[in-house]
Amino acid sequence: MITKIEIDKLAEKYEKPEFISSDPIQFPHKFKDKADIEISGFISSLIAYGSRKVFIKKLEQLFNIANNKPLNFVLNYEEGMIRDFNYRFGKPEDFNEIFKIMNILYAQDGGLSALFSYAYKQTGTLTDIKFFKIITDYFYSKVGNNAKQGFYFMIPNPDNGGAMKRMNMFLRWMVRKPPVDFGIWDFIPQSELLIPLDVHVARVSREMGLLKRNSNDFKAVIELTENLKKFNPDDPIKYDFATFGYGVNVVASEK
Repeated sequence: MITKIEIDKLAEKYEKPEFISSDPIQFPHKFKDKADIEISGFISSLIAYGSRKVFIKKLEQLFNIANNKPLNFVLNYEEGMIRDFNYRFGKPEDFNEIFKIMNILYAQDGGLSALFSYAYKQTGTLTDIKFFKIITDYFYSKVGNNAKQGFYFMIPNPDNGGAMKRMNMFLRWMVRKPPVDFGIWDFIPQSELLIPLDVHVARVSREMGLLKRNSNDFKAVIELTENLKKFNPDDPIKYDFATFGYGVNVVASEK
């Protein structure tokens, strides 16, 4: 198993401002206003799957459609303003539904911070799947009939047992402190965050001896996060950078 000294070195090496330019977190870093950061971060997290180069180009296209004014775009959103924007599973009608709901959320219901804060007050922990259900149920309760598979892929049903990777990544961005993350949400302690688990993180974590479960599901998220807490109970998700760095080092050494 990897040691605390080894994993701390990896985390410190990669949690640097230089990390931002090649990661989807670069998009919320373009903004200063809290609402713009929240919205751009949330939208960026929804699309952060598949080829990194491809989805970063698609996000550039999307924010150009929004004139690089996320809050203004959301507050003034009307049917079809997303035009023909699409990305893999997400078709124009899926993005249209997401932005229509975001319009309601910010015009009437206090925005993303209010929604996530309410969910956390109801559960007091992210390990309770009800936390994620409160978030997704808000979107599901308002989605129109035009939404297709892409909508439910980008905003997945936690009852299916998935890792909720992109939502956990968004939470890391909002809760953890700089230099890479923002730390603009103080209603969730960073000790409560869960690891954003994907195939890469799962593989690296197994190689590190930190994850035994074979399935990359929500139970694996809990297992891995609990093991990371043994290294740092106050900030276990700092090691998200370590798994990234370990993978980079392994790939480099194999070339």
